[in-house]
Amino acid sequence: MTTGTELTLRQAQADVDAWIRSIGVRYFNELTNLAQLVEEVGELARLISRTYGEQSFKGNEQDHDLGDEMADVLFVLICLANQTGVDLTEALKKNLSKKTQRDRSRHSSNPKLQ
Repeated sequence: MTTGTELTLRQAQADVDAWIRSIGVRYFNELTNLAQLVEEVGELARLISRTYGEQSFKGNEQDHDLGDEMADVLFVLICLANQTGVDLTEALKKNLSKKTQRDRSRHSSNPKLQ
C-alpha cells in the first residue's frame, strides 16, 4: 500500500488491488460492482442534495463526510477498472485530450457560461 502523501491513479489501482486480494478476498463480479457504484453515487447525490441543494437532512444524517462518499465512489470505480483491464491513467489522458479537441472553444463561446 502506498504510504506517501501523493497518490497517482496507477498507484491507487495497485493499492485497491492489494486491498481486495488481502482483505476483500476477491473482487465482486462486474455487475455487482456496477450496482455498488450506482449505490455509492446515490449516497453521494443524497449528501450533495442536502448540503448544497434544497433538500434538508433528517435527524441523524448530518454527520456524513463528502470526501469519504467521493472516495467510496472512486474505490468501486477503481475496482471495475482493475477487473476489466482499464488503466485509468491512460484512460483519463485520452479523455482529456478528446475533450480538449472537441470543446476547445465550445465552453468559452457559450453565452450561458459568461
